[in-house]
Amino acid sequence: MAFYSESVAALIEKFSSLPGVGKKSAQRVAFYLLGQSSEEVEAFAETILNAKRNLCFCKVCQNMSDKEICDVCANPSRDPGVICVVEDPRDVVSIERSLEFHGRYHVLHGVISPSRNIRPDDIRLKELVARIDGSVREVIVATNLTVEGETTAMYIAKLLAPLGVTVSRIAHGLPVGGDIIYADEITLAKALAGRTVIS
Repeated sequence: MAFYSESVAALIEKFSSLPGVGKKSAQRVAFYLLGQSSEEVEAFAETILNAKRNLCFCKVCQNMSDKEICDVCANPSRDPGVICVVEDPRDVVSIERSLEFHGRYHVLHGVISPSRNIRPDDIRLKELVARIDGSVREVIVATNLTVEGETTAMYIAKLLAPLGVTVSRIAHGLPVGGDIIYADEITLAKALAGRTVIS
């Protein structure tokens, strides 16, 4: 026996497919939206569609942006000689909250993972190499402290070694196996301040 109409069940199923949203949370969100006016629901849906339509990747750092060049890359007060490499756009937000980093970013959109068949060509490494033009002094690798994150950090160090740039790794102020997005500002600030050169 079906508990919900087909359309409600389909809506709950869509919400429960989101990361971190279980069946009960999906039901709450679905019934909350169904209780709103048509105008409010349409505005909500249009906001999602606009974000999907308008977002692009910054042509410099590969972060998500509404513009061709993101606000960080366009900011003349940021140090273009230091690039912090992260796995995911959310990591940029986490590091920015630490107020410790004043350079620019490069977003890989993933990590090297043989077990998931993700190779170096599948992430934004070519774009990173293209940015090493003689004006970059240091590349800070701030991938997560997982096996894949460490593999990617070592690969970047070897890739950039012939280009004469210092490659450092954020210090282990972050827990091993932890993700940057869950770290607090103080931990991230200490990790950035205590970064080490990858040999």
